[in-house]
Amino acid sequence: MQAADMADGLVRPSDCRVREVLDRVGDKWSLYVIEVLGGGTRRFRDLRRMIDGISQRMLTVTLRGLERDGLVTRTVHPTIPPQVEYALTPMGRTLLDTVCTLLRWADDHLPEIDAARAAYDRRAALLDASLNGDSEPSRQA
Repeated sequence: MQAADMADGLVRPSDCRVREVLDRVGDKWSLYVIEVLGGGTRRFRDLRRMIDGISQRMLTVTLRGLERDGLVTRTVHPTIPPQVEYALTPMGRTLLDTVCTLLRWADDHLPEIDAARAAYDRRAALLDASLNGDSEPSRQA
């Protein structure tokens, strides 16, 4: 990144290709794929089983993007039927500590996040009720 890409000491990702990379590694499925592959090479069906909630299509799209960016390798074994395995590249492994730390942080703070969301929703409902002239907030949630 050039000095021209910096303003007031802050990187402006929208002004450079960093945003493109962050979009790839920062989406929820990529984080989970990187975490699972941190444990070693996996077959597609194992990844799908280990990543709760991911569809076959979304896993395929995620793996292709990570492969394109050089973070994951895809190896096809010439068997019948063909076996396909995925692994982190050396560059992909450099993300592993960061990804695991982020996922652990999210897991550790879930109760606090849930409480903050509930408090926010209560405040928003009260504000909405007062703006609409209702004495009680609606209980739609």
